[in-house]
Amino acid sequence: MKRKNLGQHYLIDKKTVDAIIAKAAIKPSERILEIGTGRGVLTKELVKFGSSLEGFEVDKTNLAATLATLGTRRAVIHLEDAFKAFPNFDVLVSSLPYSRSASFVEWISQVRYDRAVVLLQDDFAEKIMAMPGTRDYRAISAIGQMSSDFRVLGRVDRNSFFPPPKVDSLILSVKPKMRMTEAEISTVKRLFSLRRREVVSVGTTLGINLSAERYGKRRVYSLMPSEVLEICRLIIRH
Repeated sequence: MKRKNLGQHYLIDKKTVDAIIAKAAIKPSERILEIGTGRGVLTKELVKFGSSLEGFEVDKTNLAATLATLGTRRAVIHLEDAFKAFPNFDVLVSSLPYSRSASFVEWISQVRYDRAVVLLQDDFAEKIMAMPGTRDYRAISAIGQMSSDFRVLGRVDRNSFFPPPKVDSLILSVKPKMRMTEAEISTVKRLFSLRRREVVSVGTTLGINLSAERYGKRRVYSLMPSEVLEICRLIIRH
């Protein structure tokens, strides 16, 4: 599997690497996780911090490049998908493959951790933080906002990557608010598959009775994340 097919653009700018690590403020006792080690540019700097570094990479060529870059520095790098492995960690620091952005948001909503500092393409980051009622407000927006506090720490020019992507990226901090279950995530996605329909009508379709007095003619895409969670839990309990 070629990494390019996964939407990977390799981070090559040392100043960006240094900025990401500085914003992560890693403590000596903390366990670091990196998802998508690529060629090891970020990995070789992360290994200098924290009590341990665990990395995940799904491409054999990139794994070999990461290990060669690390040399004798100690780290555990897996040829495996981290989103299926659910490793234990304190702080995640990663330049994430663009095509796995949605998987990342769903995954981070389910795990126990202290914080994350990640690079994501700016159009996807804007989608995560989109306000209810706007065009970009989707299931992934509700999932992200329910489970986590996403904040923009800085912008990274597309030329900081090779090959350069079509858009710039944002450095985001992520802190947990609540852990979601797989059932809750799948139900949010099911609810938003009907995002343009009226909430009360969708409730009937999904087997629950919702108050017309409370929701009126509102549509699913206008629901606040807390309302989405409440409705999804009703559907799950039904």
